[in-house]
Amino acid sequence: QVQLVESGGGLVQAGGSLRLSCAASGRTLSRRAMGWFRQAPGKEREFVAAINWSGSSTSYAGSVKGRFTISRDNAKNTISLLMNSLKPEDTAVYYCATSTYVSESATYTDDRYYGYWGQGAQVTISS
Repeated sequence: QVQLVESGGGLVQAGGSLRLSCAASGRTLSRRAMGWFRQAPGKEREFVAAINWSGSSTSYAGSVKGRFTISRDNAKNTISLLMNSLKPEDTAVYYCATSTYVSESATYTDDRYYGYWGQGAQVTISS
């Protein structure tokens, strides 16, 4: 069984920064992409960022590109999302996820490729 636990959410003012972390435990899954998704109230879950197994390739949603940075530490089974220049529209519950599929190169942007999810971390940006 795989467990993903997010941490680091909170309330910050617009223009501020937050770092989300996600720790994997249990039956950790190697050679898989990991990603961050978010869901705002009344909206569907959307892709934020993804990273391949080695960390050499990343993908970002257009709305966060240049402001967010995804990284991973496979030795510690963790991924992080550094969020800068935060905007009120970034307010959402943020979820980390691990891909169902083994691939060292893939960075999936579609949530259908992810089978393991954390419980979510609330991020609230005040204007």
